[in-house]
Amino acid sequence: QVQLVESGGGLVQAGGSLRLSCAASGNIFSRNTMAWYRQAPGKQRELVAGIISGGVSNYADSVKGRFTISRDNAKNTVFLQMNSLKSEDTAVYFCYLRFESPYYGSFWGQGTQVTVSS
Repeated sequence: QVQLVESGGGLVQAGGSLRLSCAASGNIFSRNTMAWYRQAPGKQRELVAGIISGGVSNYADSVKGRFTISRDNAKNTVFLQMNSLKSEDTAVYFCYLRFESPYYGSFWGQGTQVTVSS
């Protein structure tokens, strides 16, 4: 079984920074995609940023230039550096792991709250 444990959420003022971490444990196949999603109250869960095992990343338009996703493959850990935070970034942030072919499976973390005060 695979477990994802997030950390680093909290309360920050607008314009501030936070760094989220997500550590995966269990039987992790090296070909995988790790990502961060978020869900604000009353809204659907949305992709924030994703990164494949080779390092290529993508971002939601709303966070480009402010957030940076990175990973440490040796530690099966993904990070999300969030700068210039805005009140609209307030949400529960979820870590996500998906195995790529020839393996299959996807997993979610329990979520960590990020609150940005204006």
